Amino acid sequence: MPWKGEKDPYLIWLSEIILQQTRVAQGLPYFENFKKAYPTVHHLANASEDEVMKMWEGLGYYSRARNLHFTAKMVSKEMDGVFPDSFEGLKDLKGVGDYTASAIASFAFNIPKAVVDGNVFRILSRFLGVATPSDSTEGKKKFNFLADCMLDSNQPAKYNQAIMDFGALQCVPGQPDCENCPLKEHCVAFIEEKVLEWPIKEKKLKKKTRFFNFLILRRDEMVLIGKRTGKDIWKNLYQFPIVETENMTESWDALTSLDGYKDILKSEDEMLEIRSIPYKHVLTHQTIIAQFWEIRLKSVSFVELKGYKFIESKKLGNFAFPKLIDRYLKDDTLFLKLN
Repeated sequence: MPWKGEKDPYLIWLSEIILQQTRVAQGLPYFENFKKAYPTVHHLANASEDEVMKMWEGLGYYSRARNLHFTAKMVSKEMDGVFPDSFEGLKDLKGVGDYTASAIASFAFNIPKAVVDGNVFRILSRFLGVATPSDSTEGKKKFNFLADCMLDSNQPAKYNQAIMDFGALQCVPGQPDCENCPLKEHCVAFIEEKVLEWPIKEKKLKKKTRFFNFLILRRDEMVLIGKRTGKDIWKNLYQFPIVETENMTESWDALTSLDGYKDILKSEDEMLEIRSIPYKHVLTHQTIIAQFWEIRLKSVSFVELKGYKFIESKKLGNFAFPKLIDRYLKDDTLFLKLN
């Protein structure tokens, strides 16, 4: 991986933010693209928010991109482009928690701070036989303490990289290759046949399902888009006007009878061209079921929507959309979408 052995705190920070809640295989091309487009923190700081969000498109957890851009501007303008060289200073950066601060501190500055991510939770729990839930307050304290105890303080960067690699390649979730593991003779989970039970988690996520109807309003070669705001998902990404419902909308008549639809379109002088199949998108805390309704506007008037504007359809690719919408725009199976 290109970030292994890296000493530049900017590139280490960039890789760690990208790899938060992202598989290496998925994050690698994003890291390469960001590094090429923004070789220094000053380049990233000087980019527009739309440019950064477009570069991040498809990677998910978009608050990371917003924090990345915010922190880049702070480091560039308030710190002259120099990252803090202490664990505490790094933690003061927006979007940087204990794990990321430890990684940057050890890899860039050789500060003896143990990283504790999912790989480390899993290894320590299995190898030492720790049954305390890793997502509990007590568990987090215990695992951080154990990680610090086992850290090689003389070679913190090498140790941290090694334990993360061991978790990613050997002590994996699901079905690890325990028979060929060099630590199996001392691994409590292997000895007690509890490998698949550990680490233990006490919290089970409760997911809700939401139903979105995206209205793709076309006028000649123009289409209406707007930027999402507020505290909901996909903040600062672009979307089409949306009507959210409690259940799947089964027909055109059902859609046009909704108050949310009437809040957008004032007249009946419009024509449905495409009604998509349902698109399912699974997030950490919720599942989105979306339908796309492509509507041709004639002399129709619609309510002026704050933050929305007409753009040329051919320029849609210049804007950052949630992965769900991007999937629809790139889907060429139109015969499945015809109403």
